[in-house]
Amino acid sequence: MKTTLRIKLVVLALAGFTFACGGGDKSAEGSQGGSTSSNTPSAEVSLEEKYKDDPIYIKGLEKVKASDCTGCHQVDRKIIGPSYADVAAKYDNTEANVSMLAQKVIAGGVGVWGQVPMSAHPGLSEEDAKDMIRYILLLKK
Repeated sequence: MKTTLRIKLVVLALAGFTFACGGGDKSAEGSQGGSTSSNTPSAEVSLEEKYKDDPIYIKGLEKVKASDCTGCHQVDRKIIGPSYADVAAKYDNTEANVSMLAQKVIAGGVGVWGQVPMSAHPGLSEEDAKDMIRYILLLKK
């Protein structure tokens, strides 16, 4: 029963993630129609453009995409758990916070963001969890 619910949540989250991303290609490399103001493409383009060569961003994003995280989290919108932007806003990007949050991802828990528990991820290595957290903490606005 729990597995079926998780599968449904993952499918729902992936559908939401796909909808929220909107294909991605339309915001890349000058395909902005009309206005060419430098502050126009701030939200969608900024993360990809800002971090396109950042190994922390690239590695963390790959690991997040390969995980089940997007079943409960999105960059800018709460689904089941907080958005990555909300997490980044709450925690400073320090090694102490990276370690603490990586342990929370591995162990799971409840109470920090409400009463919906985050499932444990015991198969995730500490280094992979840290890479994912470093990526998330880059998203501070």
